[in-house]
Amino acid sequence: MMRVMAMKMSVAASSSSTSLHLQRPWPVKKEEALLATAAVSYARKGEVRGLRAMVSSGGSVGGGGGGNGNIRVSVDKVNGRKVNGVVHGSESPLSLGKGIALVGDDGGGGMVSVNAFKLGRFVEDIHVYRQNFVIRSYEIGPDKTATMETLMNLLQETALNHVMSSGLASDGFGATHEMSLRKLIWVVTRINIQVEKYSRWGDVVEIDTWVAASGKNGMRRDWIIRDYSTQQIITRATSNWVMMNRETRRLSKIPEQVREEVKPFYLDRKVFFDGSCVNEKIDKLTEDTAEYIRSGLAPRWSDMDVNQHVNNVKYIGWILESVPLHVLEDYHLTSMTLEYRRECRQSNLLESLTSMTTSEAHEDTVTINSRKAELGSTHILRLQEDKAEIVRARAEWQRKKYI
Repeated sequence: MMRVMAMKMSVAASSSSTSLHLQRPWPVKKEEALLATAAVSYARKGEVRGLRAMVSSGGSVGGGGGGNGNIRVSVDKVNGRKVNGVVHGSESPLSLGKGIALVGDDGGGGMVSVNAFKLGRFVEDIHVYRQNFVIRSYEIGPDKTATMETLMNLLQETALNHVMSSGLASDGFGATHEMSLRKLIWVVTRINIQVEKYSRWGDVVEIDTWVAASGKNGMRRDWIIRDYSTQQIITRATSNWVMMNRETRRLSKIPEQVREEVKPFYLDRKVFFDGSCVNEKIDKLTEDTAEYIRSGLAPRWSDMDVNQHVNNVKYIGWILESVPLHVLEDYHLTSMTLEYRRECRQSNLLESLTSMTTSEAHEDTVTINSRKAELGSTHILRLQEDKAEIVRARAEWQRKKYI
């Protein structure tokens, strides 16, 4: 086993015990700080086995005694803003786990649960899971705002942490215990995301997610993204999921045992109230109807997820490869619907087809902020060899000065 130094953090002492409660790897105020270090242990294939914290100074801080101290990291804000799902004392969620490391005079320590860094919490009992994120510099595009791929990745991360924090997760990627026993995984069939405002670098967003039944053999997952500082809803999204056998790659009915696992978490609440998100048919594009075609798109190893198919977020980048450059430069995506039709593997070669329309053809389509889209587009992502469809998509665009 190999031990690697992972981070340095400041901690504040309060009394004469030997427990260390880790909440955040960011420094507290200088006058309250005591330098500590943390180490992560790895096993084969990079599996994190644990995290250990060691105090690098022998005395107590702000206490008057020497030797040991009751040390608690209580770092809630960066630049005056609450970040990444910080919670306080009695608000500590199910998702934080135990989060305890023991330290002594010799600088040794116990192991900290990795669950201590899930960074989210349940609200509204167990029905809504909430997590905060800071928009990083590598998550913005040329216009200095978060990209559609960034938003989709944050939605996916929140959904997976929701499952992990619920206690339902097994070894699978978002799979429950009963699903893993039956070799089942969740696959998304359709997702719609509508954006009123794109966050900028350094902004903090708050994401809520919940699940509900969708027909007899499906599940719906919804999300709301808020600007943390204003609490304004800036994005809404909804999605439909079905089960697939990870070995046969065939769709499956939801076993009753799985239904009983997830049913207590269902919340009968829709994220769209005005009918702005309906399951309208997305028109098929061909070589004759598409205005722009981009061929030779090759999935990479880094595009694959743990279920050994292309991660659904990756498709957005390939879809946009056939969108005219002036549209990408001058317009924001205000709405995007993706309809997933089949899997894509690393060995596949893809082509992207796009057709653009003006606002006259979309007068009946309204975005969540009641502004009519100025442009509409239809997309197909398909296998280059046999033209089999991977994804159909529809999008709406607004000039960047308005959003």
